Amino acid sequence: FNGFPGFAGFGLTTDDAGITQAYNTGYTYWTDFLFQAMFAATAATIVSGAVAERIKLSSFMIFTVLYVTLIYPWAGSWKWGGGWLDARGFYDFAGSTLVHSVGGWAALAGAIMLGARRGKYVAGRIRALPGHNMPLAAIGVFLLWLGWFGFNGGSVLSADPGATSLTLMTTCIAAAAGGLGAMYTSWIVSKKPDLSMGLNGILAGLVSITAGADLMGLHSALLIGPIA
Repeated sequence: FNGFPGFAGFGLTTDDAGITQAYNTGYTYWTDFLFQAMFAATAATIVSGAVAERIKLSSFMIFTVLYVTLIYPWAGSWKWGGGWLDARGFYDFAGSTLVHSVGGWAALAGAIMLGARRGKYVAGRIRALPGHNMPLAAIGVFLLWLGWFGFNGGSVLSADPGATSLTLMTTCIAAAAGGLGAMYTSWIVSKKPDLSMGLNGILAGLVSITAGADLMGLHSALLIGPIA
């Protein structure tokens, strides 16, 4: 199939040869399955943010099952399973594309199918729908920031202190720079700081650095955050 569909390990079928010696002797096929299950769940939560309050729970659960069992593993195999993207030199350390972009496209498809939220367009004009609880939103973003250390740091797939510490530093710097860049941009444009923009900037910095957090230097991370 030229590396397009990936079925390696389908149905949790493996043997002792499934131990991945390329990372370290303690990282096995089963360890990778549990770690990747967290990635799949993360991708599904991206979609939930776009369709929340506009879709039946039963419908969303059906979609989630299909997404985490078919769509995400298939797309992930293109790089992490040695598929066609990997053969062409594509690099995605912890899922900027394979997790967040694929999840984002699925969210866009859901939003298009459901249509605009009620009250979004009034008399042909766009109406802003501000967040209902910004303190709670801020807590959520900071919890995501904390969890991202496990997301990116864990993607080193070994106990290598040098690689792990670099990954954690670039992740943190990109997030901080992204938040500050978005906050200052909103301050310049709107003449006042916008908390929601700052929070979105943090998330943008985290997502953007995820592709190369293990290879980029601190100065690169400092630039990637605001650019995102």
